[in-house]
Amino acid sequence: MLKLDGVSKVYRVGAFGGRELKAVSDVSFEVGEGEVVSLIGESGSGKSTLGRMILRLASVSGGTITLDGRDITSIKDRKEYYRQVQGVFQDPFSCYNPVFRADRVFAMIKEQYFPRAGADEWRKRVEGALESVRLDPGNVLGKYPHQLSGGQLQRMLIARAVLLDIRLLVADEIISMLDASTRIDVLNLLADLRARGLGILFVTHDLSLGNYVSDRTVVLRHGKIVEMGRTDLVFGSPAHPYTRSLLASVPRLHAKWTDAEMTDAVEDVPCAYHEAPQESRTRPGLAEIDSDHYVACADKEKA
Repeated sequence: MLKLDGVSKVYRVGAFGGRELKAVSDVSFEVGEGEVVSLIGESGSGKSTLGRMILRLASVSGGTITLDGRDITSIKDRKEYYRQVQGVFQDPFSCYNPVFRADRVFAMIKEQYFPRAGADEWRKRVEGALESVRLDPGNVLGKYPHQLSGGQLQRMLIARAVLLDIRLLVADEIISMLDASTRIDVLNLLADLRARGLGILFVTHDLSLGNYVSDRTVVLRHGKIVEMGRTDLVFGSPAHPYTRSLLASVPRLHAKWTDAEMTDAVEDVPCAYHEAPQESRTRPGLAEIDSDHYVACADKEKA
């Protein structure tokens, strides 16, 4: 469905744009129908930049992003594209105009995509979409954003995507501002949507959430992929020192951190990229060390 091939993003920075900042470099991966792919990395790793390029909110400096083999930049009608691909972002409050009722997001969808739908038909559609994301229409419709919780607003945005019957959802840190009880509701909702065939790019810096929700995982560092593949392999047998350090930094519920636990214990691990046979290096900069498990050269990270 969605394929990124050698995607890069360069920003002009400094006085008069005299310097280049490479935010994303040669990133390639795919998201299939009914698949959840987690994009994991620390702040500044390029996760959100990739999401913005997929949503056509930022231009692509190099490489291609295709949907069903069609370059997304060749789709001149953005309305056509957004009927298939939508994004939900970290701060749900910023997605609503505080002077309008929250359900205006549905009125805008009707104006743009369903202008001929009758009032009764549209009301039933909206109510069905809200119920599908576990919201009571009577409790949310007609209210202003400040009268609703972050979780309710986030689920209304997902209901908007359900109304459009999209194929791909870019979920960029969508639960980082929600409390723990609401988080699990949104994650289970994403699982339900995935079961209906929706592809999801789950952008997060939280490894535990990525492990919980995804089929495949892509780990970014400094705009480059350092490891990717099936989630059980990336989390169960991490091969890159950066991935190992990320996993080692996850707090343990039943143990206190000690100075020994917080030290980096992966510096002397041999480079899995160079230990892999030459013929396994089928992707640029990555070696396949197991079926659907790829790793980048660790020596380059130390340089």
